Amino acid sequence: MPSGKILVAQGGGPTAVINQSLVGVALEARRFGQIQHIYGARHGVRGIVNEDLVDLTQETSHNLELVANTPSSALGSTRDKPDAAYCHEIFKVLQAHEISHFFYIGGNDSSDTVRIVSQEAQQAGYDLRCMHIPKTIDNDLVSNDHTPGFPSAARFVAQAFAGANLDNAALPGIYVGVVMGRHAGFLTAASALGKKFPDDGPHLIYLPERTFHLDQFLHDVKATYERYGRCVIAVSEGIHDASGRPIAALLAKELEHDAHGNVQLSGTGALADLLCEEIKSKLKIKRVRGDTFGYLQRSFIGCVSDVDQREAREVGEKAVQFAMWGQQNGSVTIKRTGFYSVDYELVPLETVAGKTRVMEDAFIDERGTGITDAFRMYLRPLLGSGMADAFRLRHNPVTKVLHP
Repeated sequence: MPSGKILVAQGGGPTAVINQSLVGVALEARRFGQIQHIYGARHGVRGIVNEDLVDLTQETSHNLELVANTPSSALGSTRDKPDAAYCHEIFKVLQAHEISHFFYIGGNDSSDTVRIVSQEAQQAGYDLRCMHIPKTIDNDLVSNDHTPGFPSAARFVAQAFAGANLDNAALPGIYVGVVMGRHAGFLTAASALGKKFPDDGPHLIYLPERTFHLDQFLHDVKATYERYGRCVIAVSEGIHDASGRPIAALLAKELEHDAHGNVQLSGTGALADLLCEEIKSKLKIKRVRGDTFGYLQRSFIGCVSDVDQREAREVGEKAVQFAMWGQQNGSVTIKRTGFYSVDYELVPLETVAGKTRVMEDAFIDERGTGITDAFRMYLRPLLGSGMADAFRLRHNPVTKVLHP
């Protein structure tokens, strides 16, 4: 029988609150007398196979709390996507170190890794409890109302677009902001939560849940520009044509690919630049500017949702409780239970593993270039307290004398 040792790791993209989940595991595990050691794997599953482990048991509670309030992955992360052979190596290390509980904080790929490791343990007759703890700014985990990391990233996006809108109102033109989201548009849609007045931007929002047509895009931009004398546009990096091919791949001659063969959409300004060039050349509008939010939205230290912090801590704590008190492996999920309250449930790993959630149709307006009040009601409680607000002069005109 394995001893009372647990191992926790962090996978995928860092977030502003992923360390809350890590610390939730570490501190909650200390409440159980049968837990002898709490190990952490440096750089996710890669750290496990390399036996690059640290003993979190020796960390002080005070320092853990400081780390909890610090964005990014304190243990380091990895983009490795383990196959069955890789997971077998993970299991061998867990077995060698007599790990009794394995906690992996991450998205849908991470949940699939936990699922395979769990199967390896069962086939070997090894008593290993495997828990997946949700995390992703894309908000694309199934069975979850929302996912830790998303609210803080959404808060950043909403406030960044509020600022871009103020800038654009002062010096009118076209502004294109590209936001993360390969398959799900939740984060891009969050740009609308910074709007205060009816003519505020973003005036147009393009999501991967809808097919992108370049001609219609240019028509929308032209109509909006003629109406307001300016246009603020939020675009998901994952917009695609009817065949599913990314627009960035259609417009660009050369694009990078990631380790999984996907077109590299993040960390490059290609899509914003290409769309801006289309607007300039086709619509003959001179003042056109583009930004790519890239990695800024993931771990921005000055823009963290207090709701997100609290829930990220609780999913870590609940994972330990489910592991110690239950007799099953699983993925911790967040369920909304009121106007704003949540509960946590454990669902089978197969329910979440390798699956992708996208925005519900009820959240996207009929034209496909905006969001509905249902989405505003869904997201607003998650953004937390202290959201910045913008105001306007009322512009009471003075009667002209020289040019009446």
